[in-house]
Amino acid sequence: MLLRTEKLTKRYGSFTALDELTFSIAPGEVVGLLGPNGSGKTTALRLILGFLRPTSGKAFLGGHDCWSDSVAARRLVAYLPGELRLYENMNGRQLIHFLSHLRGQPITGEIDTLAKQFDIDLERPIANLSSGMKRKVALLQVLTPHAKLVIMDEPTNALDPTMRDQLLDQVMEAKNRGQTVLFSSHVMEEVQRVCDRVLILRRGALVHEQILSQLQAGRLVHVRFAGAIVDPPALPGLHERRRHGDLLTLEYTGPVPQLLGWLAELPVVELRMEPLGLSAVYYRYHGNPE
Repeated sequence: MLLRTEKLTKRYGSFTALDELTFSIAPGEVVGLLGPNGSGKTTALRLILGFLRPTSGKAFLGGHDCWSDSVAARRLVAYLPGELRLYENMNGRQLIHFLSHLRGQPITGEIDTLAKQFDIDLERPIANLSSGMKRKVALLQVLTPHAKLVIMDEPTNALDPTMRDQLLDQVMEAKNRGQTVLFSSHVMEEVQRVCDRVLILRRGALVHEQILSQLQAGRLVHVRFAGAIVDPPALPGLHERRRHGDLLTLEYTGPVPQLLGWLAELPVVELRMEPLGLSAVYYRYHGNPE
């Protein structure tokens, strides 16, 4: 495994920001980190990067302890933070050259190709750029090193829809090159588009791990009864999402005939099925937005 954590924990006094987080990521995998503000996503990323010292537990990157051997671990990482702090006394090209020099990696012609694709003028002073343009410059310095692990914290913030699509295409190209990507985002459409797997955090704890290919077989099932709602059976892969009046909404990842066999014996007046997306899984742990 390229990245693994073992009961990684961070406490501030009596407050637990991250609670015994354990997971691993293989080379070439794109993994999404999901959860609302305060769920522990950014804390987890900062611990992996060696910016914070864990209260207990460990994280390892390429076999290096992310805290005690943090310099060696960070050589394997390209990081895009959620909140940017760039050297505004430089222009885009100077910044990228400076950071590449720190890494010991030469700049190639790829930087100009990507700059043209992202519509960035690398000669403009960073102080004169909009927040969206600054984010594009930061994206270039993350994408060009071809690091073994790319960590992106809310990477599409301040990007317009066209640039967002181009960024997600770049994530897929990184995957095709064998790079590993850890991708934190609030936008589930983005996560579902590029990720192989997602980790859902809640109040600092890992509450669910989902392989996204499995969602293709899942369904969101809406059942309206003629009268009171009938409690669903204990079928594998069947979860109740919500009930309102005579309408029951279920999530189901099992064989459809088994579910229909149960419904056939009941006073059902309306039945509707739709694909089970990532949102349905996410809101199982973080509440229904409706």
